[in-house]
Amino acid sequence: MKVLNIAIIAHVDHGKTTLTDMLLRQGGAFRENEEVEELVMDSNPLERERGITIFSKNCSIHYKDIKINMVDTPGHADFSSEVERILKMVDCVLLLVDAQEGPMPQTKFVLQKSLTLGIKPIVLINKIDKKGSRPDEVLNMVFDLFVDLNANNEQLDFPVLYTIGKQGIAKRSPEEKSTDLTPLFETILKHVPLYPDRNKEPLQMQVASLAYDNYLGRIAIGRVFRGQLENGKNISLCRRDGTVEQYRITKLFSFEGLKQCETEVVESGDLAAVAGIPDITIGETICAAENPEPLPLLQIDEPTLKMNFLVNNSPFAGQEGKWVTTRNIKERLERELQTNVGLRVESIPNSDGYTVSGRGELHLSILLENMRREGFEVQVSRPEVIFKTVDKKIQEPIELLIATVPEEYTGVVIEKLGKRKGIMQNMVSRDGQTRIEYFIPTRGLIGFRSEFIMETHGEGILDHSFSHYENEKGEIERRKNGVLISQEDGETAAYALWKIQERGMLFCNPVTRVYEGMIIGENAKEGDIVVNACKSKRLTNMRASGSDDAIMLTPPKILTLEQALEFIEDDELVEITPSNIRLRKKVLKATDRKRSER
Repeated sequence: MKVLNIAIIAHVDHGKTTLTDMLLRQGGAFRENEEVEELVMDSNPLERERGITIFSKNCSIHYKDIKINMVDTPGHADFSSEVERILKMVDCVLLLVDAQEGPMPQTKFVLQKSLTLGIKPIVLINKIDKKGSRPDEVLNMVFDLFVDLNANNEQLDFPVLYTIGKQGIAKRSPEEKSTDLTPLFETILKHVPLYPDRNKEPLQMQVASLAYDNYLGRIAIGRVFRGQLENGKNISLCRRDGTVEQYRITKLFSFEGLKQCETEVVESGDLAAVAGIPDITIGETICAAENPEPLPLLQIDEPTLKMNFLVNNSPFAGQEGKWVTTRNIKERLERELQTNVGLRVESIPNSDGYTVSGRGELHLSILLENMRREGFEVQVSRPEVIFKTVDKKIQEPIELLIATVPEEYTGVVIEKLGKRKGIMQNMVSRDGQTRIEYFIPTRGLIGFRSEFIMETHGEGILDHSFSHYENEKGEIERRKNGVLISQEDGETAAYALWKIQERGMLFCNPVTRVYEGMIIGENAKEGDIVVNACKSKRLTNMRASGSDDAIMLTPPKILTLEQALEFIEDDELVEITPSNIRLRKKVLKATDRKRSER
């Protein structure tokens, strides 16, 4: 069988999943009368809610007599470990770039990875129907990016197509008349070499991702680089530690459309899913039983942020969740490590908790969001960056940040980024919008997004991704405002909140259960204030003017999980349960806090 493998890579929200939808529809993956929802590849509920791809997924189509396996990859830098290992399985990448925004931080990251592996990309300038699209300018920017990333002459001679992903149209020039993706299919066949026939050679398949089935156990997914994979045959598994073990394949699948179909043989060049190897992990090689030759292990970038996951010990512990003990949390994190290769977990000495390191805030918050939906209760500390020591100097992670803001807010954004040790790289104004590029320490970005949204009145767009390590940048300004802390256990009363709201911004509504030491709002000034939010109005039989004023409460700011993680300081925790996200002080009693400060 003739096989091609392609990956679709792009910055978040540039239209990868929409284009994959259209390729599947026009490639005959669905029956004519089959009802198919939009963004069919974003199958995870979290992906649908947030509108981003989190997990890479495989599908396939047939065009003429060729099978094309496609991989939809995440567009956010925090899930870059997914992209890195997927690129090993493919012959070509479709690099999508928004016709208005141009190359963004993650575009640079994914392109750099594919160029390093020697893959030749096909560039698609997408969303050319968008108001403000500038395809020619964006193409020049893409070419400059290729040059900056030291692309070789072959890679610089990339084919370009202009697409409208939503309508399923591809064109060789913006003016060309086209009604479907035929130009894209033809370009793929013309520019991507077919995988050579290596069926007679000894078997080699590298595991690039993992799935789990309740009946079959762990399923390894990867590309058969040479030889043939046969159901029921014995194989050798070359482990990460250099050992070799013998196993038998119990079930074998290949990809047809969106489904995994059971098969007896998978030929070289094709993607396969293999069951029967209980504790196989990513990067290991499946070889012929009599000829174990491992492929080089996959290199994954190191984590840049860490956070402590602790057992919930608040007064409300165990009331809302199903899984609450250290053992439960340990088992869940171990399960996550099997498929999430960008993650690291270490136990904290003399404590009921674990230090979890990941590629960024979103990487860790998606894990926490999945855990709370599964019924876990957990407390987490403020995210901290991971420092490195190079040549006896302490270095910290630096991110490339691109902000697009209306011109009138440019000054205040530049001022804020300057205070957070950002260094400007570029600034361009166009059509009343200013695009600024910065190198900024990861530390400086913790807590910045909510401030950015407030200062730009919700009109700014912020994107950033890890770039490199540099020498430590010194002290960075932290949150100045203190917090409003509940004085006692009970239910909040509208009468009490009415008086408290003069002191700052509230985080809870009336009739909310609170406990001593729980944070119920942000103080408008520096320093923390302990307040009694449960005090109700005294009822008397006397009447006086003003005693029956209507209570008018300002709507509270209900924090999302990401906002809560950005907001807290070192002496605070976020309590996460299936029903609630609460903020609290590490030390709940006011007298104990004063004693520890002394």
